[in-house]
Amino acid sequence: MALEYPDELRYLDSHEYLRVEGDTVVVGVTAYAVDQLGDIVYVALPEEGDRIGRGDSLGSIESVKAVEELYAPVSGTVLSVNTVAIEDPALIGSDPYGDGWLVKIRLSDSDELNETLSAEEYRERIEG
Repeated sequence: MALEYPDELRYLDSHEYLRVEGDTVVVGVTAYAVDQLGDIVYVALPEEGDRIGRGDSLGSIESVKAVEELYAPVSGTVLSVNTVAIEDPALIGSDPYGDGWLVKIRLSDSDELNETLSAEEYRERIEG
């Protein structure tokens, strides 16, 4: 099965994606990360209102294969956490770019988006 990387999203080498919505970004994990992890069984995320810096821990995601740290792709304030995905982590695997999003962050420095990858750049890095 071919993995998808929507063109309208931004990506990180650490396999998180960002959907920019004004001064807010929606953060999730890419289809590649989901494919590598396998069945996702647990996710830990920050609290709403938490202030985070770019590269800070954003929580963790646990699958039947591994536990991986999640990293904040941008600095800002956590506006919303996907409690549905916390209660049903399989949702992250079944719909990573839709209902399986993880957190929404209000950007404190939009220039940090310049350090993310386009879909084409991300695809080239993971597919070699």
